[in-house]
Amino acid sequence: MEPGLNDLNEPHSMGTTIIGVTYNGGVVLGADSRTSTGMYVANRASDKISQLTDNVYVCRSGSAADSQVLSDYVRYFLHQHTIQLGQPATVKVAANLVRLISYNNKNMLQTGLIVGGWDKYEGGKIYGIPLGGTIVEQPFAIGGSGSSYLYGFFDQAWKEGMTKEEAEQLVVKAVSLAIARDGASGGVVRTVTINSEGVTRNFYPGDTLPLWHEELPAQNSLLDILSAPSPEPMST
Repeated sequence: MEPGLNDLNEPHSMGTTIIGVTYNGGVVLGADSRTSTGMYVANRASDKISQLTDNVYVCRSGSAADSQVLSDYVRYFLHQHTIQLGQPATVKVAANLVRLISYNNKNMLQTGLIVGGWDKYEGGKIYGIPLGGTIVEQPFAIGGSGSSYLYGFFDQAWKEGMTKEEAEQLVVKAVSLAIARDGASGGVVRTVTINSEGVTRNFYPGDTLPLWHEELPAQNSLLDILSAPSPEPMST
């Protein structure tokens, strides 16, 4: 079999960059959009930020199938919970339900998640739920394969009391930095902002993201590359 054809039979994986950031008034969640099957990009514009309730969303990484079915279960249980209580679930309740299902099925699930949202009791909250099903409340959380390149950047760039605009700019910059270095992250950047006023989704196409060190500019087609002038030969 030709090299690379085995990749087509591998499970869909979201080698990914997912981010959740708290700011002064709410949270911003962000993610890239590349879903890969081995070295083959199965979907270049997938949506890795899923709604759990009106006020809580989850960023998904790892196995696409595992994270999707876990999100579906949690969404169903939270809908029941909301009907029984007569009011929306808090971010902590939603995150603990994700943690419970992840931990109880840790031998079968290969997915790391970030739960973020806003409620009237505690405001904007971010919870990281990595592989294995632990839960950690954090002012910011990063996950997926692209997160390896971002820890030092976030230690330097994140600050308490950011405005909504500052938080969103930080998330978009961080995802674009990870896309530049991580082969399993790519495509567009999607963000979800959640605060007392509701939910706002934003979309940043790949050709509008900043280029970083040694990155090649985007080409619309192979003809653009072929028609480009060749470099001048070096004279001795």
